[in-house]
Amino acid sequence: MARRRKPRSERKPRPAYRYVDSGSGLRTVVDALVAEPRYALDTEFHRERTYRPQAALIQIAWPDDLVLIDPLAVDVAPLAEVFDAGGLMVAHAAGQDLEVLEHCCATVPGRIFDTQIAAGFLGHGTPALATLYESEIGWKPPKGDRLTDWLIRPLKDSQLDYAAGDVMHLLQIHDRLAARLQELGRSAWAETEFELLLERNRTGTRPEDAWSRLKEVRHLRRRDLPVARSVAMWREQRAARINQPVRHVLSDVAVVSVAQAAPRTPEELAAVRGVGQGVARGRLGPAILEAVAEGVASDWRPPPKRATRSDVVDRLRPAVGLVITWVSQLARDRMIEPSLLATRADIEAFIRGDADARLAHGWRSEMVGDPLRRLVAGDASLAFDDSRLVLEERSRRPLG
Repeated sequence: MARRRKPRSERKPRPAYRYVDSGSGLRTVVDALVAEPRYALDTEFHRERTYRPQAALIQIAWPDDLVLIDPLAVDVAPLAEVFDAGGLMVAHAAGQDLEVLEHCCATVPGRIFDTQIAAGFLGHGTPALATLYESEIGWKPPKGDRLTDWLIRPLKDSQLDYAAGDVMHLLQIHDRLAARLQELGRSAWAETEFELLLERNRTGTRPEDAWSRLKEVRHLRRRDLPVARSVAMWREQRAARINQPVRHVLSDVAVVSVAQAAPRTPEELAAVRGVGQGVARGRLGPAILEAVAEGVASDWRPPPKRATRSDVVDRLRPAVGLVITWVSQLARDRMIEPSLLATRADIEAFIRGDADARLAHGWRSEMVGDPLRRLVAGDASLAFDDSRLVLEERSRRPLG
C-alpha cells in the first residue's frame, strides 16, 4: 500500500536559516556578529583522511538569525574578527570545534560557555546535545545520520536541517543553564572549566612530545626512547606538512620497532617490522634513517617518571576505593558529574601531595580536598550510615 503523504499543513516546519557560500555573504555575517554579545556555534568536520580536521560546515546562531557557512566555498578566515570582538561563544562539547576554528581562522574566541560542561555541574552528567534539548526545553532536534559525509556537495535538506538544529536553540539552553549555575553559586566553577578548555586548545600538542603518545611506548627500554622521540617527531612534522594522518606516514608499530632496532642502513630498515622494502628504499627511507641517527646521537633523556605511588598512597590503598565511592556519592548528592568533581587520579595525586593536584585548589579543595586531608591525617573517618558512606569526626574509640 502506498504511504500517504501528509498534507502540507500537517508537516513540521523546516528550520529557517541562510546558507552562506560567498565572500559577500560572509562579510554581512561578520559585520552583524562583531556587535553581538553572544552567539551559538557548532561545526561539522572530517579528520579521517587528514592530519588537521577539515571543516565542512560552520553553523552560527544569534537572536533572530541563523546561518550555515560553507567553508568549502568561501574562506572563513574573516570569522577571526568575530572571535576577537569579545563576544561569548556558546557551544556544546566544544573541544574539537575549537581545534577546527584554530585551523580555519588561526584563532579562537577568548570567551566560551560549553553547555555540556555546564550541564555536568547541574546533574545532567555529560549529555549529548539532543538529550539536553529534550530535557531542558522539550524539543527534539531533527534526526540525522551520525556518519554522513559532510564534504559531499550539494548537501541534502535533511543534512542542513540537522546542522541548523545543533545551534537553533542553544542560546535558550545557555540562558537556562547559566541561570541555574548562578542560583547554585556554581558559575565560577564552570568558568574555571571553560578557561581550562581554552587553555588546552592554546597549548596544543608539540611534535617533540609525540613519542609519549605511542601506544607501545611502555615496552621500550629507556635507552631506546631518544630514537623513538626523534622518529615520532619526524613523523608528526611530515604528517602536518602533507596534511595526512600520522598512521599514513608510519604506523605506531613501525616507530616502536625502528626505535628498538636503531637501523643504520636501508637493508636494516627494510627488515624492521612495519616498514618493509617499499618504505625503506623509497623517498621516506633516508629521512627515517636520518631521524634514527639524530636520536642515537642525541643527549636527550626522558624526564624522570612522575611518581604514581608513594608510601602514603600505598598505605591508604585499601581505603582509596571507599574514598572514590564517597566522592561519587557526594557528586550525586550535589548534582555534579563525578569526573568534574574528582577522578581516581585526582584523589591519588592529592594524597601524594602533588602541588598541582586539582583537589588542592579552589572549590574542589573546599568540597573534597579539606575533608580528605583530615581523613589522611586521622582526624576523620568513613562510616556506613543507612547504606551510605559518611565522612565524620573520628571518635578515636576503637572497637574490640
